[in-house]
Amino acid sequence: MSGRICAKNFIWLAGLGNRAKRAGSASGLAAGMIWARAMSISFLVTSLIVIVSPGTGVLYTLAAALTKGSRASIAAAFGCTLGIVPHMSAAMLGLAAVLHTSALAFAALKWCGVIYLSYMAWQALRERGALAIEPRLDARSSRRVIVTGFLINILNPKLSIFFLAFLPQFIAADEGHPLLKMLELSGAFMAMTFAVFVVYGLFAAFVRDRIVTRPAAMTWLRRGFAGAFAALGARLAFAER
Repeated sequence: MSGRICAKNFIWLAGLGNRAKRAGSASGLAAGMIWARAMSISFLVTSLIVIVSPGTGVLYTLAAALTKGSRASIAAAFGCTLGIVPHMSAAMLGLAAVLHTSALAFAALKWCGVIYLSYMAWQALRERGALAIEPRLDARSSRRVIVTGFLINILNPKLSIFFLAFLPQFIAADEGHPLLKMLELSGAFMAMTFAVFVVYGLFAAFVRDRIVTRPAAMTWLRRGFAGAFAALGARLAFAER
């Protein structure tokens, strides 16, 4: 009789232990889901703040919209978004660490960016190239706008280092597929970049007709964009790893 009781107690305790394990795993899964959701919201909010902040990409998209119209603003946003791809790829492959540790590689890419931004300032001032005023955007001009936006972002070495430090913060230490997660975050960041830049560009294109018809306003606008590109180039020149 006592043997049966002991056996029953053992089975009951074993079942209780299994339920406890299942409850523990369920609570752990729930906690993981809550953490992942919180990190996703944090990533989206932080990314939005970074993207909305004025920089070379925003400035170029606004300039393209005001000089060429809404189609050019979309092309500029697309080009600037494409310019992010190499930096994100470098961050995922660990190549951004080379820029962070190699003074020569960082300086070479940095000075290429400074020269190109200075060239953009000169083009804005002279009303030539991708920032020349055109009533209609043809296929050739559209390609030029995209390539210019791509080069503006790819020649900024700070972006690679930024993504190298930024993306891993939103990947859990026990993540089974960290590269896949980083690719997912990169895709979300690029989609947000394109959307925000398009909004900037379409707003600028909306007020374009009121500005283009005033030569004096366009003259000061070109000078403003030229000064802004020159200032961004100077800031990049003094940038450190």
